[in-house]
Amino acid sequence: MTVLCSAGLSSAASAASYYVDAVKGDDRFSGTSQDQPWKSIARIRDYPLQPGDRVLLAPGSVWKEPLTITRSGTANAPIVIAPAGDGPRPRIEAGGVSPHAVAVMNAEYVTVSGLEITNDAPSPGPRYGVLISAQDRGVTRGIRVNDLYIHDVRGTNDRKDNGGIIFSATGQRLATRFHDLRIERNIIWRVDRSGIAGISDRVTSLNWFPSEGVVIRDNYVEDVGGDGIVPRGTDGTLIEHNIVRQAGSRAAGYNAGIWQWSTDNSLIQLNEAAYTRTRYDGQGFDSDFNSRRTTILYNYSHDNAGGFLLICSPRPNDKDNLGNRGTVARFNVSRNDGSRIFQLSGNVSDALVERNVVHVGKGLDVQMVVATQWDGWARDVTFRDNIFKVAGTARYGSETGRNGPDYLIKAGFDPVSFLRFQGNSYLGSHVDRPEGEAAQPPQPFMEQPSDWEVPVFDPARPEGFSDFLVRHRSWMLTMLQRELNATVELKQARQTSFFDRRRISTLGPDGQGRPRDQAATSDASSFRKNGAPARLF
Repeated sequence: MTVLCSAGLSSAASAASYYVDAVKGDDRFSGTSQDQPWKSIARIRDYPLQPGDRVLLAPGSVWKEPLTITRSGTANAPIVIAPAGDGPRPRIEAGGVSPHAVAVMNAEYVTVSGLEITNDAPSPGPRYGVLISAQDRGVTRGIRVNDLYIHDVRGTNDRKDNGGIIFSATGQRLATRFHDLRIERNIIWRVDRSGIAGISDRVTSLNWFPSEGVVIRDNYVEDVGGDGIVPRGTDGTLIEHNIVRQAGSRAAGYNAGIWQWSTDNSLIQLNEAAYTRTRYDGQGFDSDFNSRRTTILYNYSHDNAGGFLLICSPRPNDKDNLGNRGTVARFNVSRNDGSRIFQLSGNVSDALVERNVVHVGKGLDVQMVVATQWDGWARDVTFRDNIFKVAGTARYGSETGRNGPDYLIKAGFDPVSFLRFQGNSYLGSHVDRPEGEAAQPPQPFMEQPSDWEVPVFDPARPEGFSDFLVRHRSWMLTMLQRELNATVELKQARQTSFFDRRRISTLGPDGQGRPRDQAATSDASSFRKNGAPARLF
């Protein structure tokens, strides 16, 4: 251990700083002082950076080329890409000349911060603002992407694996995942298709190698073609205090604000999801396919066209899906969400929805709790101690058919099994209230004045972002304590214990200890949701 620590300290002590200036630089210079800066950021890609090195980009400089990092730091001496000082952010304008504007490729212990990033082009294509990619390299550690201003990324809305920030861990020769990846305090605006998304090819029941220690926190995501934030193939991911507005703005198919796909122990807390535009799903939050123990806690969902919360998965099989198990939605507030407030779709089991507060505005007619079919029905779900405040109309029931993105329903929840309603409060107009609670006398409801003026942010003026985050977090905590009549106690993310791990397949067909030669990404034809493709990557 002493040798390792000494090696890390030695690397940091010998580290150098390299300067790049698009106006004053020259690639023939040494790059080691502000008086001798390089000109192009291509020099960074080609130069043998060492642990602890810093690459400092001149404020106000603009490069019309991609920034690509392929060298690794160490835990004590990361490689850092940052501005050289105060002033306008250094700007990377890829302009479609590269799929990515910034990329960390098969490297670890790298920090990128303080830049402005665009990747616009005349026509859509697979594009990234920031691509974090690890392929066939095992565990990739210690990457930080923070304080970036990413906007105008013209990706394609035909696929979900492109957009603002994408982290991709793939490798059928060597199982690959991220460990200790942090994506924090970034602005992501006007991108297609995804705001922040994770990709993995080892996400199935037979081929499971999840990323661990992923933190997605304090990001602002606005005006995205499809999904706002969606990690994939992770264990113990923390998604905390992100603001997602206007997701689902352009992409066809199923989209939602903040959700996860094929994960264990995701903790989604203190986020705002608002103004999701589509009704194909279109909820603010979603707990999705092949996932266990997702916790959705202390969030604010409002004005989403599809509703507040979807919990869903098709029928389990012995290959790539164990269903959706153990989702908990607790202490959340929904206000003026449309269509479906709580939707249980397909094989949802052992779910608990408790102590949430839902406001349905005057003139709104919504399905408060609806069960829908997706290759099966939900079972063993409890709604307990929720408060439903309805100035419009709320309905309850199960699917009998579809009309485009909307569900036709009947009273009652057959064929759902073991669906329990306990101690919920029904204020206002409720149609076909659940059996066992329908005998409660109706209670009139009229919305009372309260502070619903959530802080706003103009992404065209990024200089006010830090102040906005402070004001927004403070407003969220005050609103939640008022609505829930309880102190907000945030939780820590946890990973699966040794005794409860999924099966991890690492042997090849010959049993010689190589990873299975099996593509874990599912073809869209494998799972279909009521005749339409499910949201697969």
